[in-house]
Amino acid sequence: MQQAITSNVTTVLISHHPNSLQLIFTAILYHHYPIPSLFLLPVLLLFIFSLLALAISRRPRPIYLINFSCFKPENQYKVTRETFMKQFKSKGTFTDESVGFQRRMLERSGIGQETYLPESLLGTPINMCTAAARKEAAMVVFGAVDELMAVTGVKAKDIAVVVVNCSIYNPTPTMASMVVNRYKLRGNVRSYNLAGMGCSAGVIALDLAKRLLQVHSDSYALVISTENMTLNAYFGNDRSMLVTNSLFRMGASAVLLSNRRSDRHRSKYQLLHSIRTHTGSSARSYSCISQQEDSSDHLGVSLSKDLMSVAATALRTNISSLGPLILPFSEQLRFLLAFLSFRVLLQNKKQTYVPNFRKAVKHFCIHAGGKAVLDQLEKSMGLSEWHMEPSRMTLYRFGNTSSSSLWYELAYCEAKGRIKKGDKVWQIAFGSGFKCNSAVWKAMRTVEGCGEVGRKGNPWVGEIDQFPVVVPKEVAVVE
Repeated sequence: MQQAITSNVTTVLISHHPNSLQLIFTAILYHHYPIPSLFLLPVLLLFIFSLLALAISRRPRPIYLINFSCFKPENQYKVTRETFMKQFKSKGTFTDESVGFQRRMLERSGIGQETYLPESLLGTPINMCTAAARKEAAMVVFGAVDELMAVTGVKAKDIAVVVVNCSIYNPTPTMASMVVNRYKLRGNVRSYNLAGMGCSAGVIALDLAKRLLQVHSDSYALVISTENMTLNAYFGNDRSMLVTNSLFRMGASAVLLSNRRSDRHRSKYQLLHSIRTHTGSSARSYSCISQQEDSSDHLGVSLSKDLMSVAATALRTNISSLGPLILPFSEQLRFLLAFLSFRVLLQNKKQTYVPNFRKAVKHFCIHAGGKAVLDQLEKSMGLSEWHMEPSRMTLYRFGNTSSSSLWYELAYCEAKGRIKKGDKVWQIAFGSGFKCNSAVWKAMRTVEGCGEVGRKGNPWVGEIDQFPVVVPKEVAVVE
């Protein structure tokens, strides 16, 4: 009977008094509770602390971006539109019709006069061999990582995770092993090499690193994105494969992530969301971008005419997952009402309502896949010229650097002094498969513009004041 009364009193004290534990201790000291209760108290406290520890351990670790760098080649690798046409024609494999087609594509590509190609494609004769591909990979990857290590001051032995993505070039040893060997990373480093995943692989690499950092505490992750131009050039006459020649250019990025709470104060961004969408179950989506040989056995990447509509479908699917996570309630409600009106009530025959993501995100870094892609996304998402500027200027200045283009775009925003504390950045990438992947970041601090003299690792240093420029719809290529 006495034990039952004791249990009831304890329950009342804990539920009605914020200082209930103190009251229990006082009662025991004054012998209001029987002495055996004194031995149960440590068990109760241990149980409570165990529950708290379990709850804390299951909370996702915050992922911070300490810094990133983008490789900027030396001037000797610069190529104008005219030089590009002259050099590729020198191979002697193109018909007159193919030369004319590439010229027209280049004139409408939105690419400027100072993009970069590797030595293998600029020399005479053109040298598309494995050794040249490895030389290019080493130059761009090590160049980006060297700058990142210098600006962050992180020691190589502290890096626990390495993720490298490159779609076309997949050597043995892997590019991840090249990084481990170059920087003498520790023996238990978790290294991953992602190949064949297209221009959206940069976000996939980020997502993989994020998940690994949820498992390995107090760790740094190095994420490297690039594409190999030496093995990406096409010298056949299939029009569906010629398009890539006029768009893709040399580049690479390196990103340092951390899950250390002590790094919060020096980090630039925190990763809020990473959403991956794969529409490969559809035959139309699966085959719209594919590497294959043409009728003359020339290897290239074929782009289907369905690419734009496939990309739009993938984007809608990705937005449907990301929207509820970042959109304000008012925009979610409007989207729901529009959906019900169109699908259920059949009263709205107009185009489906597109949420206003500008109310949730300040900066948009959309993969610089090509002028036509950017034009379509600007229209469909209701974005302004200011929002599209980082993508358009990146395409103009550096071309399509594949999965690393998102970081050249974010570097543009930083160089312009646009990033303020609390701003949200949305990176959107598209790639073969077909995939649409998104990453949303929150700025942890204001990032000062670089102007004419700025930080290492930002490719816009020394020339940012020249941008933006007016990109004509079409510009003549005179050989």
